[in-house]
Amino acid sequence: MKLLRFGPVGQEKPGMLDAQGQLRDLSGVVDDISGAVLSDAGLAKLRALDPTELPLVEGTPRLGACVGEIGKFCCIGLNYSDHAAETGASIPEHPILFMKANSAISGPNDTVMMPRGSTSTDWEVELGVVIGKTAKYVGKEDALDYVAGYCVVNDVSERHFQTGLTGQWTKGKSCDTFGPTGPWLVTRDEVADPQALTMHLDLNGTRMQTGSTATMIFTVAEIIEHLSQLFTLHPGDVISTGTPPGVGMGMKPQPVYLKKGDVMDVAIEGLGAQRQEIGQDA
Repeated sequence: MKLLRFGPVGQEKPGMLDAQGQLRDLSGVVDDISGAVLSDAGLAKLRALDPTELPLVEGTPRLGACVGEIGKFCCIGLNYSDHAAETGASIPEHPILFMKANSAISGPNDTVMMPRGSTSTDWEVELGVVIGKTAKYVGKEDALDYVAGYCVVNDVSERHFQTGLTGQWTKGKSCDTFGPTGPWLVTRDEVADPQALTMHLDLNGTRMQTGSTATMIFTVAEIIEHLSQLFTLHPGDVISTGTPPGVGMGMKPQPVYLKKGDVMDVAIEGLGAQRQEIGQDA
């Protein structure tokens, strides 16, 4: 299934795509794509529906983040061997973890607003993992059973805020609109192997990132195992699993960063595509 949320900011309704790619309204069945809806039982209930009997949504409404009421937005840094190489970083011994503020979460096609003082806003296409049931002390052999589904994330990053200001990476990762998520959540039964997905990001029509989850240093299962030893993962938590090479800060002979009016096109095989125009806070 492909589950999504549509409507104005703060008023999103739950929906699903039917076999013809048409948007169907789920608001008469569930309140949101969140919490218990993401459990195996909750997803089975939705899977049993006949989409053609659900109200058809006309037009092209705004899409919100594909998960509502996200509890934690966990992100893994330097998790692709080829990305680590382009930044000159050593291969980490354990997954590098930072948190992205929930106020950064936005729809997949919403405008990304560079904050005041931004000089180095960058892009990062990433595989998002949505947790479907409570996970604590989970082994990697069972970890994927705790996944509700997968989605596209653009981990937008302000590099000066991230590395030039005293403190943690969170400063450069958490600016408003820096977490486009979606367009939809693809349930895990439709993703045969999360470690075999191609991905790319284009800037103004030019391919900047091309990669595959096959080059992850830590697999989705290993990430869930590691995080669940540290704290409990809850239904609706999202894990953004790192980016392949081709980010702006790694460009030679000098970095390339976003500017007002730029357009990013972001996609992962089987998970859909995003498009964001860049704006600038006054």
